[in-house]
Amino acid sequence: MAKHEFGIMQNEPMYEERFDEYEPKKYKCIEVDDDFIQSILVDLKNIDCYWHTLQIAGKGLAYCGITLIPPTSINMLIRILSMQDKLEYNDLISLANQAKEENKYIIHFGI
Repeated sequence: MAKHEFGIMQNEPMYEERFDEYEPKKYKCIEVDDDFIQSILVDLKNIDCYWHTLQIAGKGLAYCGITLIPPTSINMLIRILSMQDKLEYNDLISLANQAKEENKYIIHFGI
């Protein structure tokens, strides 16, 4: 089954920096089955994100790419995940809460 991976970025990305390599171990990522991401894609399209670099602002996840979720968007992510009321989102909610507390970006590696 296809998976999406989410991790906390310890360093804030720099404006000219690009994230094009698949590096989930570097960010100690957790996995979420694609079925659970697909079911909330419409809701996630309201979240301000960046795709591969801070130079490309977008809405929602780069489904097959790399997404940088800024600290300012984490509250909305937590709300969307919490509204689903499914155990499968608990690890991602915990990760998002940690990123929020630490004021860190979340990195997402799509399928």
